[in-house]
Amino acid sequence: MNIERRALQGLEIKRGLITGRAVVYNSRSEDLGGFVEVIAPYAFKDALKNDVRALIEHDPSKILGRTSAGTLRLIEDSSGILVEITPPNTRTADELIESISRGDIQGMSFGFSVPQGADEWNVETDPALRTVNKAMLHEVTITALPAYSETDVAVAKRSLEQHTEHRRIDAAIDRLTQFIEVNNL
Repeated sequence: MNIERRALQGLEIKRGLITGRAVVYNSRSEDLGGFVEVIAPYAFKDALKNDVRALIEHDPSKILGRTSAGTLRLIEDSSGILVEITPPNTRTADELIESISRGDIQGMSFGFSVPQGADEWNVETDPALRTVNKAMLHEVTITALPAYSETDVAVAKRSLEQHTEHRRIDAAIDRLTQFIEVNNL
């Protein structure tokens, strides 16, 4: 019996990147048990050099990427921290990508630690307000229940640089439109 076999040479599978905003500066968290929290701009400035991991629901057994491996990229801008994850080729990552694509999962979170004296508390408000001025970032996580509602996550069709450039162009168009409206042009 003659067995025939076929093989494809150079098969390439392109997977989407996962992008999002894990940290939003000057945004109030949900009630965290008697207090709300705000992360001050650039609170993680020095911490972005650390080896940060991308997880699912803060579970270290479900790792999606890592800065030291080049599979997680972090970019800090004036609004917060943007992330770009190259997910692994695993069933867990595939299921997550499907849930993000469907809109079932829409938020992000982060794990951090605050050095002594790097936060301020205002207990005169109800609930109390904690402002984090400096912190160490340990992880970013994709979650269905984010503590900060302004975070987001998506399966990207373009890189973070392309996304950032697109946002700059959109902002320039908005400024031009406002100028035209104000000056009745």
